[in-house]
Amino acid sequence: MSTTPAIRLEQLTKKFKDFTAVDDLSVDIRAGRVTGLLGRNGAGKTTTLRMLLGLARPTAGRATLLGHSYGDLPRAAHRVGVAMDAIGPVTGATVRGELLIWGAYLGLPAHRADEVIGLTGLDGAESKPVAGCSTGMKQRLALATALLADPEVLILDEPANGLDPDGIRWLRDTLRALAAEGRTVLVSSHQLAEVEQTVDDVVIVQRSLRYAGTLADLTQDGEHRLEDRFFELVENTTDHSGATRNLTHA
Repeated sequence: MSTTPAIRLEQLTKKFKDFTAVDDLSVDIRAGRVTGLLGRNGAGKTTTLRMLLGLARPTAGRATLLGHSYGDLPRAAHRVGVAMDAIGPVTGATVRGELLIWGAYLGLPAHRADEVIGLTGLDGAESKPVAGCSTGMKQRLALATALLADPEVLILDEPANGLDPDGIRWLRDTLRALAAEGRTVLVSSHQLAEVEQTVDDVVIVQRSLRYAGTLADLTQDGEHRLEDRFFELVENTTDHSGATRNLTHA
């Protein structure tokens, strides 16, 4: 198996005038794992994802997916599946219609829309207007859209928002199964209790890097709660740039 990281952030920095949203962030993330990108609101999680996806230009440093910047990655839209709030539905579309539109854009056969509807538990909702869907159903649709092209990498921003307990359990099992197939799953979230049951690896940011490594190491194999360790790290103002770990070999 290749030891080349699926995602690499190298001294990634983003400034907005005098405000630094992301500060010198360096971490490698490997395939076949679910990695949680954790931080408080305003910690730089979404800004980091936007830079990774070429939606925002870094002030310094670089971010790569499968060895390339997103803009230079061959067939990037097929190899990287994304679910973020910034990607809104097509006006007036139904659930199936939304998937057919995205599938046509990607050059996929119509039956792929039906396959991901089955994968994400949207059976029976195909004709429902997206605008009338519950938050949880929209989250399932976002994941279905991200899975359309059978990508190698999944980048999901707060995928559990709006899901009921059954939906959260389904999401956890789905992400674990996708990683078991060798995919890279990067999940940005603030739901620490759920993350603790889902991820293999953890990246904690508070503008700068506070921790990068396995969940088991962070919690000492469950001796400590993720929530407790998280707050210890984000409330400590010490520079943690030296805490960077290479998750390729974690």
